Amino acid sequence: MLTRFAGIALALVWMASQGAARKNDSTAPAETRGENESVVITATLYAKPDAVKEVLGSDLGGHYIVVAIEVTPRFGKEVAINRDDFVLKTDKDGERSTPFAPSQIAGRGAMVIRQTGGAGGSGMHDNDGPIIGGYPGTIGQPHRVGGDGVGSAGAPAGVEAKTRTGSSEKEDPMLAVLKQKELPETKTDKPVSGLLYFPLEKQKAKDLELRYIPSDDKITMRFRQEKQKK
Repeated sequence: MLTRFAGIALALVWMASQGAARKNDSTAPAETRGENESVVITATLYAKPDAVKEVLGSDLGGHYIVVAIEVTPRFGKEVAINRDDFVLKTDKDGERSTPFAPSQIAGRGAMVIRQTGGAGGSGMHDNDGPIIGGYPGTIGQPHRVGGDGVGSAGAPAGVEAKTRTGSSEKEDPMLAVLKQKELPETKTDKPVSGLLYFPLEKQKAKDLELRYIPSDDKITMRFRQEKQKK
């Protein structure tokens, strides 16, 4: 009888350890790498809010995906690094976005939105309108302007946009953190690294594609999540 109970206990311990291992596997950051004639790019994806919080100390309201980028120029060639040369696209709904600047996320001029209760579709599929909204806008989240109708203008029905301005607004301490960690925009022949902040949410690594689109030679990269063992 004691042997039987010991066997059951060991089985339960093994099942618990396997569950913990699977949990650790799912939280391992996804990575990717690509190159062209000018640069080598490596990227690490932080798609979940808790992963973003580990990197920044804040989850940015759960509305952003953070990508750590390293750009390494090749053959001693000087390259221009620009934030808007990077695009993150999801297969989930066709959405794509360039990164936000820190001031668009936590600055006094950041634009936020709130739902007003009116009707309106999501309008998120391959819409080229600009994205508005962001942390710390507790009244809204990033949303693409243009709605779901062809030729529509402004924010979609049921959404009110507002720009946070005025000297009464205290500077968000998160702004300094975002600026410090951001991928610098510069010209260099040396490796440069930093973070990019994409206004996308609730995405899985397997659905995401990172594009680097300079003026000469595009790089397309898919994220791969390696299993992380204890």
